[in-house]
Amino acid sequence: MKIGKSAPRGVLLSLASLLALLITQPLQAAETVRVGVLKFGTVNWELDTIKQHKFDEAHGIDVDIRFFASEDATNVAMMAGDVDVIVSDWLWVSRQRASGVDLTMVPYSTAVGALMVPMDSPIQRLSDLKGKKIGVAGGPLDKSWLLIQGLAKQEGIDLLAGNDIAYGAPPLLAEKAQQGELDAVLNFWHYCARLEAKGFRRLISTNEAATALGATGTVSALGYIFHDSWADAHPRAIEGFIAASGDAKALLGTSDAEWLRLAPVIKAEGPELTVLRDRYREGIPNRPVADEAADAARLYAVLEDLGGEKLVGPSEVLAPGTFWGVE
Repeated sequence: MKIGKSAPRGVLLSLASLLALLITQPLQAAETVRVGVLKFGTVNWELDTIKQHKFDEAHGIDVDIRFFASEDATNVAMMAGDVDVIVSDWLWVSRQRASGVDLTMVPYSTAVGALMVPMDSPIQRLSDLKGKKIGVAGGPLDKSWLLIQGLAKQEGIDLLAGNDIAYGAPPLLAEKAQQGELDAVLNFWHYCARLEAKGFRRLISTNEAATALGATGTVSALGYIFHDSWADAHPRAIEGFIAASGDAKALLGTSDAEWLRLAPVIKAEGPELTVLRDRYREGIPNRPVADEAADAARLYAVLEDLGGEKLVGPSEVLAPGTFWGVE
């Protein structure tokens, strides 16, 4: 029916009411996702990219970044309900699930550390480490250290026997390695990348050790952690956050200009920035989550044997649901 001067008064009133409703009805508000991270952690590179390019807004959410001084502080904030999402590893998630806490994760990064030695070091293989001083970040129960120990045992090598093991903070160990006080150092991936840019080389990476111990591909060392109950109550929030993270990864995976923009945040330039960029890109997850979960279960068995209950908690197997949507 053509609306004009002859239109029935009721039709005109209906159209006026509809127009008023459209004008006064507020747009669906963006859901806030509170993300707890370390102030100077590498996760900030991705979150900064999300905020800079408004990837969160594009997916109907508002990422609220909250900084913490330590990993323990982010964990406490998650358990207290002060944040919705943090970054941690699947071992911690599995341990919490085994204790009845409904945490779960989606893969964030497969980037892992490596045993680094100076470029001109005579050390070429694990057996060459006998009698050497080795720096290890993360402590005796660090899973990268345990996996490398597991690989060494397969080759008949006991890295704890006959070696001087120095545990310490990542930046301190990186500095000591550069000063020649360590023969080899196992550090977190970004410290390894910075050492690589300064003339160090990889002896063996954690991913190589994991593959030798049964993994069929790379497994995300870290993931975005959240409660199942929160995701169930806020499906638009978690789906929007995962989508925004994917957009940021896609940009960081292809745009060198974006890395130049981030240089002040990363505190790197030149060759160091290039190595960090390339190692980050290598760590972008690209496998089905179910495949990662299957490999994590295989590695869990190895770690449970090496680290025992102190590492994995009460469960002898990876807790179902550790990876979101994979039982």
